[in-house]
Amino acid sequence: MVSAIVLMPLLGCILAGFFSRSLGERMSQLIPTGLLIASAVLSWIVFAMGNPGDPQIIEWFTWFSTGGLEVVWSIRVDTLTRVMLVVVTTVSALVHVYSMGYMEHDPSKPRFFSYLSLFTFAMLMLVTSNNFVQMFFGWEGVGVASYLLIGFWHHKPSANAAAMKAFIVNRVGDFGFALGIFGIFAVYGSVSFETVFEAIPGSVGSTFYFLGWELDILNTLGMLLFIGAMGKSAQFILHTWLPDAMEGPTPVSALIHAATMVTAGVFLVCRMSPLYEYAESAATFIVYIGAFTAFFAATVGLVQNDIKRIVAYSTCSQLGYMFFAAGVGAYEAAMFHLYTHAFFKALLFLGCGSVIHALHDEQDIRRMGGLWSVIPLTYLLMVVGTMALTGVPPFAGYYSKDMVIEAAHAAHTNAGLFAFWVGVVVAMMTAFYSWRLIFLVFHGERNNTPEVYAKAHESPNVMLIPMAVLLVGSILAGIVFNYNFIGDGAHDFWGNAIAGGQQIIHEAHHSPFWVKKAPFFAMLLGTGLALYLYIARPGLAGKLRESFGSAYDFLYNKWYIDELYEMIFIKPSMWLGRFLWKKGDGATIDGAIDGVSMGVIPTLTGIYGRLQSGYVFHYAFAMIIGVALIITFASVGGQ
Repeated sequence: MVSAIVLMPLLGCILAGFFSRSLGERMSQLIPTGLLIASAVLSWIVFAMGNPGDPQIIEWFTWFSTGGLEVVWSIRVDTLTRVMLVVVTTVSALVHVYSMGYMEHDPSKPRFFSYLSLFTFAMLMLVTSNNFVQMFFGWEGVGVASYLLIGFWHHKPSANAAAMKAFIVNRVGDFGFALGIFGIFAVYGSVSFETVFEAIPGSVGSTFYFLGWELDILNTLGMLLFIGAMGKSAQFILHTWLPDAMEGPTPVSALIHAATMVTAGVFLVCRMSPLYEYAESAATFIVYIGAFTAFFAATVGLVQNDIKRIVAYSTCSQLGYMFFAAGVGAYEAAMFHLYTHAFFKALLFLGCGSVIHALHDEQDIRRMGGLWSVIPLTYLLMVVGTMALTGVPPFAGYYSKDMVIEAAHAAHTNAGLFAFWVGVVVAMMTAFYSWRLIFLVFHGERNNTPEVYAKAHESPNVMLIPMAVLLVGSILAGIVFNYNFIGDGAHDFWGNAIAGGQQIIHEAHHSPFWVKKAPFFAMLLGTGLALYLYIARPGLAGKLRESFGSAYDFLYNKWYIDELYEMIFIKPSMWLGRFLWKKGDGATIDGAIDGVSMGVIPTLTGIYGRLQSGYVFHYAFAMIIGVALIITFASVGGQ
């Protein structure tokens, strides 16, 4: 059954990609979508019938065997896998259905659905892998598929640039991941999860020397693997690709940002919990990076005007929550927030797509307003998604995000306390920018032309039905699964899939009253501030922007990180490339060739040309001189 779940998206990709002319445009959409729906249904069955005991290993074949490295292509099924199967296939299936309406007028629909299914297959290979090499295959597969999807509208230069940026930035992180895999094989002689996990306790305290430095093995491996996670999950320093990925079609944003590619890094850290339980320094680094990313992305989201970019920075911020939860050892809380976040963030992205669809590709929230009566169903869906994201009880985010923040406090470490306070502040900012979006888009004055509003319309059912399903998940995911993920049933639910963590979850449940309520009151403060600035006093926000222009520009330009990278990396690289091109290739290599061909050779040609006079007596004379030289040389040599 699990094999079918993994392979059906690949079948859909092949059929839509290579046989679209035979199948026709409509069937090239229906077949991949139907296969994804079947895969999602089977995933829920596997999830419901899950056994929390030892993982089930399904071996397909030996991929390759060379020297001491043997890689068996196999499927690992445990609770962690089952959770990711449900998340990936459910969101992907709904995105496929939604895309049938959103991409209705696009001439390249078969190619789009083929790419969607390829992306899903690669992600499923990643989450079901039983060794690091197979995981790396899925890891790179989602990178390639994301490049194809982000740059799907390749006639737009901005889409091509965004696709290249995502691909290149992720290669930086993937280099760290690859080094981590090399290091694991060098230390343990295997890339199999079971073999490595069993050997990790024996490596505690072991060190190695590198360039005169004595480094701890487990912390070094943990850092290298996390660098890979930073790239895929857009953590600070390697985050710059994520907002630009909005250049792809909105269904792509929902698929990449809600439940698949960006959560791969969180999944990796949770899968490697047996290592991070002993790699204290690496885990602490994860906490600080996650907390800082949550703060950074939230500050930028406060002032953005592109409707999809606001939700994209929200994704970046929420991933920071997941990482610092995993860093303090609360892997269950991290996975719970990953699970609930998939529903409400996919809902918000698809809701943004519905707004854009209604306004004929308008994405600037300053040119919206008053849409609640024009597209009331989309309005309702996005309000529910916003309440889930901001943590309004009893919606999904209230259970998962609050537990993440409480777990950070329960860790009783300096890093944990830092993450706790950052988490509380970010909860306030999340509520502010989320409700700012709702108020500016759906309330207030209409800020576009009457013609635009006259043509605006609610999305078709093929787009609304997937959003309605996600709405149910945004409401019920926290209530229904709270007991299993982080409640009293967590031990039986997770089994051996995650190492440690349950003690912190237990202490988090017994946190002081003020710790438990801090995120809630922070949410109320952020919501109230947005209500005051954009509903009660709508002109005040503009005056504050003028009064604090420098701060506003700093946040609007994303802390000038892109400009800093351009100054440090891009311009020097361009200068070096131009220098090597002009001076190296042009002046030196081409100059030398041109000099020989245009200078030396014509001169020699002229000299030798004059020797070829065409007179027989000249040639006879040259032969006599040659014979005389040979005889002289032979005579001298003989003496």
